[in-house]
Amino acid sequence: MEKNDKKTIRAWAFFDWANSAYNLVITSTIFPAYYVAITANKATGDRVMFFGKSFVNTALSDYALAASYLIVALLLPILTSIADYQGNKKIFMKCFTWLGAISCCCLFFFKLSTLEFGIICFGLAAIGYTGGFVFYNSYLPEIATLDMQDKVSAKGFTYGYIGSVLLQIICFVFVLFPKNFGLSASGAAQLSFLMVGVWWIGFAYIPFTVLPKGSPNAHSNHQNIIKGGFIELGKVWQQVKNMPLLKRYLPAFFFYSMGVQTIMLVAASFGAKVLNLPTPNLITVVLIIQLVAIGGANLMSKLSEKYGNVLVLAGVVVVWILACVGAYLTTTAFQFYGLAGIVGLIMGGIQSLSRSTYSKYLPQNIPDTASFFSFYDVTEKLAIVGGMFSFGFIEELTGNMRNSALMLCVFFMIGLVLLISLHQQEKKIRKKS
Repeated sequence: MEKNDKKTIRAWAFFDWANSAYNLVITSTIFPAYYVAITANKATGDRVMFFGKSFVNTALSDYALAASYLIVALLLPILTSIADYQGNKKIFMKCFTWLGAISCCCLFFFKLSTLEFGIICFGLAAIGYTGGFVFYNSYLPEIATLDMQDKVSAKGFTYGYIGSVLLQIICFVFVLFPKNFGLSASGAAQLSFLMVGVWWIGFAYIPFTVLPKGSPNAHSNHQNIIKGGFIELGKVWQQVKNMPLLKRYLPAFFFYSMGVQTIMLVAASFGAKVLNLPTPNLITVVLIIQLVAIGGANLMSKLSEKYGNVLVLAGVVVVWILACVGAYLTTTAFQFYGLAGIVGLIMGGIQSLSRSTYSKYLPQNIPDTASFFSFYDVTEKLAIVGGMFSFGFIEELTGNMRNSALMLCVFFMIGLVLLISLHQQEKKIRKKS
């Protein structure tokens, strides 16, 4: 396949356009606000019963996401190695997309009396979203040359932010003026969940039509595909162990991702529960974050050309540490809005630059990359498991989400130290060459 083809890159970016609506509406705005609203009960300390066990409402949703990402982390090494072995990663990309989209549609029926059903659908949607993303990411080194990967990665995130904002605005109209459409407030939220599912699967068929299915890495297809998948995974692991920069980058990425991904997933719940912000205000804030993130992704791409990826990542992590301290100290809506603007700027940049940095550390002439990107995505998913579980556990332990936000500083600090170590290793390699 020809690299740097504009049509292929545009189609690839549309996958981000399609599934980012889930990330914005379901994990970041309307669903968290709706969930907190229907489960809030000060008399019981906001506790809910889930299959006979009592949980703090927001901690339950944190645990559900952590469990979903753990399932994905366990599945993806096997599935991606099979995809590389058979050269059919687009099939897996489709399956996860359908799972996520259908689960979002099923959230249309979620209410307090169907709490268990809603939480399960919420978890399955997360599995669909994260599972599809690893196969999407693995196309990056296939469609772009090394010098273009930062820009193409930023383009994907830009499409995602724009697409998700468009659908969010549509949903916002229903949530803000439900009576004009003959809906209740809860009905408008439930309709938004349905629209996310339809939007997701509809636009996903643009990349599904254009992107290649993948190229098999195996020399022979006579082996059992499960066995072949594990063989392929073993080969990739052996290669990763012999890549000094990649070995140093993955632990750094793991620790700072524990903070980044957790903040992205709990921000709306924090605003709704700690600051009592109404749903329209939360949606407005997240829309601002998304728009600022577009500039952030492109800004970090330009800065990386001048200063290098690792130094820019380290600088962004420092800002994330300050953002966590700011969240702990935030007491007013105005302060929360200012903090949201900062988070938006660094959110888009760190996501885009993290993906392209990893891509640059990979061998550039391998026929398929799904197995390599499984290490990246599994690292991220395990980071989310640790981050979300820690956040929920600290909240249940201390009774305050502010303490959970402050705890995330520790993860960012460890990531920063590892990034500095990686930068020093890069300088040593340059001197030798």
